[in-house]
Amino acid sequence: MKRVVITGAGTINALGQNVPDTLAAMREGRCGIGELDLRDVDRLAVKIGAQVKNFEAEALFNRQQMALFDRFTQFTLVAAREAMAQAGLEFSGELAAKSGVVLGNSGGGMQTLDENYRTVYEDGKNRVHPFVVPKLMNNAAASHVSMEFNLKGPSFTVASACASSNHAMAQAFQMVRTGMATAMVTGGTESMLCFGGVKAWEGLRVMSKDACRPFSANRNGMVQGEGAGVFVFEEMEHAKARGAEILAEISGFAMSSDAADIVMPSKQGAARAIAGALADARLNREDVGYINAHGTGTAANDKTECSAVADVFGPHADSLMMSSTKSMHGHLIGGTGAVELLACIMAVRDGVIAPTIGYEEPDPECALDVVPNEAREADVEVALSNAFAFGGLNAVLALRRV
Repeated sequence: MKRVVITGAGTINALGQNVPDTLAAMREGRCGIGELDLRDVDRLAVKIGAQVKNFEAEALFNRQQMALFDRFTQFTLVAAREAMAQAGLEFSGELAAKSGVVLGNSGGGMQTLDENYRTVYEDGKNRVHPFVVPKLMNNAAASHVSMEFNLKGPSFTVASACASSNHAMAQAFQMVRTGMATAMVTGGTESMLCFGGVKAWEGLRVMSKDACRPFSANRNGMVQGEGAGVFVFEEMEHAKARGAEILAEISGFAMSSDAADIVMPSKQGAARAIAGALADARLNREDVGYINAHGTGTAANDKTECSAVADVFGPHADSLMMSSTKSMHGHLIGGTGAVELLACIMAVRDGVIAPTIGYEEPDPECALDVVPNEAREADVEVALSNAFAFGGLNAVLALRRV
């Protein structure tokens, strides 16, 4: 089995439109959640979100591209360009044939869908733009990344709700580890902050109207975000041979299904995924110093996750640091695990632990070290990234310092 490393990272989200700005915001404990700026916001009960503000797509894409790219595809390409620039790879010949794209996404072109429902049902028009289907399809972002960078290997999209990014990155990791691919562009993307997207989530009654406060006793729900995180996963020896900068190593992963309930999480399912990632990476429980939690800020998710971590790690759970960066960048649904992986890289590479901001009251059912409100310096060799999705779909990645 080959070793897999990260040689490029890119992002755009409510905290920053690149990786340095995002990591700086995480270090400062800055909140990207604010009032939504979108059409018909007055008809929404939830009026806050972690929106990407001051994004000038017209300066980055030409007129023809704007006709083809939904906002979630625009975000993906911005992040992919940053990741590819850092990785410094040129894809041609055999390398192009053995490199591909796997992205996580849940909602697809929600902005395009929302706009065109208005066109047909509200405005009464009988025709829509001929590019509506290729613009809204879930695989649009992956396809456009493959075309822009000449990636001719496996390219597809994984849709598993809030675990989409971790599932996608796990597939990319496995392809490189087994030798199917030399390099993979991977991560996740989402842009559901439009009237229809927010209104649909309101129906679940899991959304906060004021703030995201994971693990705090007075938490009252999740807050949606938007954006993308994209990485270059590469076979370690290939990266070393060309003198690439290595950000971290992906050392293992595991996936599980609760097979229990469509919305309520299962402690047993989450615990199996966490334990499986440790086993796959051949790690002892004591090797792990930090966990980036799924940590949505809902009562059910937070206490279930804390209980699963306590079960897996036993006494070592008291020595772990576990934070939820969703408190800052919101819940990006299909894209969330990709942005959260940046916090794991920061932990193992820079020794900085991103905080859980908005923490106000201790909860006996979440009695772990959740790094409340302020970032912390710590020597971390191994970090885990948890993702637990509606449908009982769980995916956990293990990162190691190189």
